[in-house]
Amino acid sequence: MRRDPLLTLPSALLAPAAGGEGRYVMGVDGGATKTLAAVLDLEERTLHLGHGASSNADAVGARVATESLLRATDEAIDRAGLEPKQLDGAVLAIAGTDTDAVAEHVGAARPGNWVVVNDVVGAWAAATGAQPGVGAISGTGSNVFGVGPDGRSWRAGGWGHLLGDEGSGYWLAARSLRAALADRDGSGLQTALSDAAVEFFGVRSVEALATLVYSKPLTKSEIAAFAIETARAAHAGDAVARALFERAAAELGAQVVAVIEQTGLSGRFPVGLIGSAFKAGSLFVDPLTALVRRVAPEVTVAVVEMAPVGGCLHLAARAAGREGVLASEELRRLLDDALARDGAFRE
Repeated sequence: MRRDPLLTLPSALLAPAAGGEGRYVMGVDGGATKTLAAVLDLEERTLHLGHGASSNADAVGARVATESLLRATDEAIDRAGLEPKQLDGAVLAIAGTDTDAVAEHVGAARPGNWVVVNDVVGAWAAATGAQPGVGAISGTGSNVFGVGPDGRSWRAGGWGHLLGDEGSGYWLAARSLRAALADRDGSGLQTALSDAAVEFFGVRSVEALATLVYSKPLTKSEIAAFAIETARAAHAGDAVARALFERAAAELGAQVVAVIEQTGLSGRFPVGLIGSAFKAGSLFVDPLTALVRRVAPEVTVAVVEMAPVGGCLHLAARAAGREGVLASEELRRLLDDALARDGAFRE
């Protein structure tokens, strides 16, 4: 069995460019439900946003995904008063199991210095400031990526909702619906998730959920949205919902541990948690932290406050030779202010 890395950083992102004087950089966070682009002027400290629909090729295909990306990037670039060729660095982090097809489409349409990576790379950079550590995504889908002190990288998970996405919003929601159906037919425990699902999806009965899922059918994002009800039930003490979060933490935690071991991380380093599933708070974060600390006692595990697109801006600044010119805290503030003005929200 091959055990070489599933994902490695492009050479442009491995180390800071020498003698760079870049001023304008762009980061893009492309997800299963929406795409956010941000153009940053490193001198004036101004930031402009652009938006698009899904850019996950698994969900919408490479061509549509690329159209969403370019719609978002063109809007951000236009708001900044620039032309694409004026960007000194651009990193586009997109969701999906394979980014090669999208990268090919983007490369044919835009300047050659635009770098396309998997969205977990952007999450890692947001979580760690693009330094050694681990980034774990648990939103609609899930994915884990880390880089060790010697530059070794490793990805675990990220196989999509049919073959993976362990510990994600979709994973939690799909298993919650299974639990509701098992409650209905008597093969499982009673759970508040049954009534919650009927109300959330607007169906007449629990058994109607199966018809809704298969005949409509519900999209991945529509199903994943039910995870908020799983969290609500768990916080209210529902044993089935709480057990699902314990299992989610175990599944995702195993992937984080694999990344730690494969990259050679040790001592003090960050594991950043990014995505809507972590809004469940201690239900999810505490058991995940406990599992990771069994192999890395000094690790810092925390929910990342910076929007994932900030990690892409960190990497774009590195590619432009301007790494470190903008501290993470200042970048987070700029992003939060821009998102607030724009009325955007983070997954």
